[in-house]
Amino acid sequence: MNNFTFYSPTFFAFGDGEEQNTGSLVRRFGGTKALLVYGGGSIKRNGAYDAVTASLREAGIPFVELPGIQVNPRSGKVYEGIELCRREGVDFLLAVGGGSAIDTAKAIAVGVPYDGDFWDFFSKKPAETSLPVGVVLTLSGTGSEASDSSVITHENGSLKWGNLKSDVFRPVFAVMNPRYTCSLPAYQTASGATDMLSHICERYFSNTPDVVLTDRLCEALLKTILEAAPKALKNPDDYAARADLMWAGMLAHNNSCGVGRVQDWASHQIEHELSAFYDCAHGAGLAVVMPAWMEYVMDHDVMRFARFAVNVFGCEMDFAHPENTAKEGIARLRSFFRALGMPTTLAEIGGREADIPAMVSHRAEKPGGFPFGGFVKIGPEEMEAILRLTARG
Repeated sequence: MNNFTFYSPTFFAFGDGEEQNTGSLVRRFGGTKALLVYGGGSIKRNGAYDAVTASLREAGIPFVELPGIQVNPRSGKVYEGIELCRREGVDFLLAVGGGSAIDTAKAIAVGVPYDGDFWDFFSKKPAETSLPVGVVLTLSGTGSEASDSSVITHENGSLKWGNLKSDVFRPVFAVMNPRYTCSLPAYQTASGATDMLSHICERYFSNTPDVVLTDRLCEALLKTILEAAPKALKNPDDYAARADLMWAGMLAHNNSCGVGRVQDWASHQIEHELSAFYDCAHGAGLAVVMPAWMEYVMDHDVMRFARFAVNVFGCEMDFAHPENTAKEGIARLRSFFRALGMPTTLAEIGGREADIPAMVSHRAEKPGGFPFGGFVKIGPEEMEAILRLTARG
C-alpha cells in the first residue's frame, strides 16, 4: 500500500425524512442565502422540492433558483449561476438532484469568488477557494455528493472535461433519503448503478501491490450493487435496495476504496468522448466502454481479472487456464449490464464507428491528452482499438 492522505469532510444525514433538516444544515454550515440548483421537474413531482424549500423557509434562509440543469451539465448554466450568485448576494450553493446538479453547483461555487473564467479551473488553474456546497441527493450513482471532482461540458467545442478536482468544494453536507430514488425511471436507476460500479472498478484494477483491505472493500461494494440493482428495478419501492445503492454510490467515489493505490480512470476518459459526441447518459456510455477496455487490457494482469471473476461474480477458477476465468468475468459483467437494460455496443447509444478517429482527435485536445490510464497506459492507437471493440460489443 502506498502512502496517502484522505480527507472526507462531508456531514451525512441519511434516511427517510432527513430532507426536512436541510434549512438548519445550510445555516449550520454558514449559509445565509442559497442558490437552489436542480434539473427538470422530477424533484417537484417526487416532493423533494416542496420539502427542501419549506425547510429553507422555516430556517429563515432566503434562496434563489437555477433550474434546468441537464444530463452532462453544460457550461452555460455555470456562467448563469455565477452571475446570479453575484447579483443576488448568494453565499451557499444547494444542489437538489443527482450528479449533474451537484457538479454544476461545484463549478459555480469555485467560479463566484474568482475574477476570471471558471473554465480556467478545468484546464490549468488549481481551485483554492469556493463557496460552500450542500446536497440533497435524489439520484444514486455519481458519488458527487462526497467527491472532490466536477465534470462539465463546455458548449464551445463540446469539451467534456473532468479536470476540476479540489477538496475546497467537497460538499459540506449531503442529505440522502433513498425514498426519493424510488420514482426514478428504470433507465436512470440502471445508469446510476453502472456508474457506481465503474467508479469501484477504476480503483480495483491497479498495479499497486499489498492492497488487500481496499481490494476487499471494493469487492464487497461490487457484490452489493450486483444484488441491489436488480431488486430496485424489479420493485422500485424496495427501500432496502434503494438504501444500499445510495450508500454504495457514495462509498464508491469518496475514495475510501482507492487510497494507497494507483487508480486507472481510462474507461471514464474514453466515455467522456462518447457522451460529448452523442449526449448519452454517463452510465450508459460506461456500460459500453468498460467491458471493451477490460478485454483489451486483460493480458496485462490476467490474475487480477480472474480474481474479479471469482470474488465478484462467483466464477469457478480455472487454474490451468486463468485467462478463461478472466474472460468469463468480463462476459458476466457485460451480461449484467444487459440485464439492467444498459447498452453494450456503440450503435446502441447512437454511435458510429466512422466517428472513432474524430473522438480520438477530440481527446487529444484535452489538457494532458495522451497517454492516460493508471493500469495500462492508453495512447491514441489503444483508444481507437478499444472504441472499435465497442462497435462489436
